[in-house]
Amino acid sequence: MIFADLFFLYIFIPLLAVFYISAYCIDRIKIKKSGGEITVSNNMQNIVLVIFSLIFYAWGEPLYILLMLSSITINFYIGKAIDISSDKKSKGALILGVAVNILFIAVFKYMGFFVRTINAFGLKIPEPSIALPIGISFYTFQAISYIADVYRGTIRAQKKYRNLLLYIAMFPQLIAGPIVRYTTVENEIENRQITSSDLSEGIFRFLIGLGKKVLLANQFASISTAILDSNIADISLCGSWIGLIAFALQIYFDFSGYSDMAIGMGRCLGFHFDENFNYPYISQSITEFWRRWHISLGSLFRDYVYIPMGGNRKHQFINILVVWFLTGMWHGASWNFIIWGLYFGAIILIEKYLKFKPSNNPFKRFFKHTYSLFLIVFGWAIFYFNDFGNLGRFIQTLFGFGTGGISDMVSTNQLTSNLFLIIVGILCCMPISTYIKKYCNYLMDTKSRIPALLVNITKIIISYLLLHLSTILLIGESIQSFFYFRF
Repeated sequence: MIFADLFFLYIFIPLLAVFYISAYCIDRIKIKKSGGEITVSNNMQNIVLVIFSLIFYAWGEPLYILLMLSSITINFYIGKAIDISSDKKSKGALILGVAVNILFIAVFKYMGFFVRTINAFGLKIPEPSIALPIGISFYTFQAISYIADVYRGTIRAQKKYRNLLLYIAMFPQLIAGPIVRYTTVENEIENRQITSSDLSEGIFRFLIGLGKKVLLANQFASISTAILDSNIADISLCGSWIGLIAFALQIYFDFSGYSDMAIGMGRCLGFHFDENFNYPYISQSITEFWRRWHISLGSLFRDYVYIPMGGNRKHQFINILVVWFLTGMWHGASWNFIIWGLYFGAIILIEKYLKFKPSNNPFKRFFKHTYSLFLIVFGWAIFYFNDFGNLGRFIQTLFGFGTGGISDMVSTNQLTSNLFLIIVGILCCMPISTYIKKYCNYLMDTKSRIPALLVNITKIIISYLLLHLSTILLIGESIQSFFYFRF
């Protein structure tokens, strides 16, 4: 099941809302008084959320729900084994837990890749036919961060299995992130309140993400597919850049749209997930780009790989290359992803050596922004093509050495017929909404009710239009899953 689907929007969510509200009311009836203070239980809400999360995951992959449950169960007991006491932690249990989690990914995500790599040296090992479980990289990384934090003493091991089950299996972030750390939701699992502000902001954020996915990402996908999936020899110089830019916009709106929907739904349920994107295409360096793109993954590698290896203190060169090798490998079981990761790692090393920093000078800002965009968009070519022959021919075309000429009819038609879409997409990559939010918050804080009323009416109209237009486009459209589901 995916978010951008009519069944999810008009059946799954309404059913969840009915049961969740009912559970909310039951929990409020069971208010317990302790020491004169009123504490509110979230038990029934958690049960409903776990059930719906398991249904959500099992909808498309019923067999692999057993794999996820096995992972959660193993990490639950490993967490308890690590957390022997408040002042003593079992390093052996941590090593076992990390090894088991890595084994899960290695078998179900990388086994075919390992066999193909070995066979490239002349061996003939039968390649296993193992379907990739959706979201395995996301929930496995969450499990690793959980047991690592238990070992560090940042958190205590969860004593209730259902709570750890809810943390890892929670459907908004289960299959495509953001990667939520246990510390982010630890308190909210058993003690959360849902305010009217949470509901209104959560719904609005969800619909913004839905619009990004359906109105923008899916439309850019049709452009990039029409150009990049055609015969490479027929793609022109202009066509190659149009297709690649369309893919850059597609993958941004696809993944950031999913993150917006996940964050919005989480807020409606009483959870506050961290941001995962911060307008990455306005960056003035590749280092800055990766502080703005997929923030949850970057912070995870920083805190659990880079810093423990020595960070900036020792072997920085090796540490950065290891992190970016793993970053590339996390994205997919193919050498092009690894090269893509090392490509950015090498650029970041160069930027560190040159002490490349953002500038306030308008000319320097323009140069650095242009430099960053070029390298980012070019990097998406490495990301897109897993066939090195096609990648080589496409790179030749990008720099005018292809056989397709300067321009072609397909790319010209794609550009002219989608010019408005491209302009809107570029504008939506800029932090214009940030300034609008600040102005709206200013109006909401004024003593007069009229500006606040106008802001709320505007948000309702925008929400309705996003849902209405998305519904129209989804009717009769073949389902386009989120790009990051494959990771």
